[in-house]
Amino acid sequence: MSARDARSSTSKIGGNTIGDKTESSKWDLVITRVFDAPRALVFKAWTETRHVAQWWGPKGFTNPVCEMDLRVGGELRIHMRAPDGVVYPMSGVFEEIVPPERLVFVSSALDGAGKSMFDILNTVLFAEERGKTTLTLQARVISATALAPQYLKGMEMGWTQSLDRLEEKLAKMRDER
Repeated sequence: MSARDARSSTSKIGGNTIGDKTESSKWDLVITRVFDAPRALVFKAWTETRHVAQWWGPKGFTNPVCEMDLRVGGELRIHMRAPDGVVYPMSGVFEEIVPPERLVFVSSALDGAGKSMFDILNTVLFAEERGKTTLTLQARVISATALAPQYLKGMEMGWTQSLDRLEEKLAKMRDER
């Protein structure tokens, strides 16, 4: 059985929240994925820039800019470069950091002028059981411009591919230990 076959993954779009009863949009997303890695390692892959730069974004994307100030109020900035060379910049702010249990940050996809097209409240939960980590990602759209839907329609696929890349990164990190 391959690692891909052994992995557990679920995702849902629209109307899903983790401990939050606020109104949701049709773009809201919850993905749950089980990784064959301890929680501390998965949290490290999410919080150390050198690791994030290697897995963030869909398959084939690179991150020529990946900066994180991992503290409440600290900023993150990632420029994802697509295989065709188009760069998709994003910025964000960390709102909550509870190692190794929880990350909460707002991310903003930026247009060519550096203005937000949409803002997403991301909540990432890390739960360990028997050396494996169940990661639950909630992405809740909190503001959007008229340009947003063309990008938001790919959010589930983008996060799914990012988490696939994270799985590959975690295998390498385990091997390095």
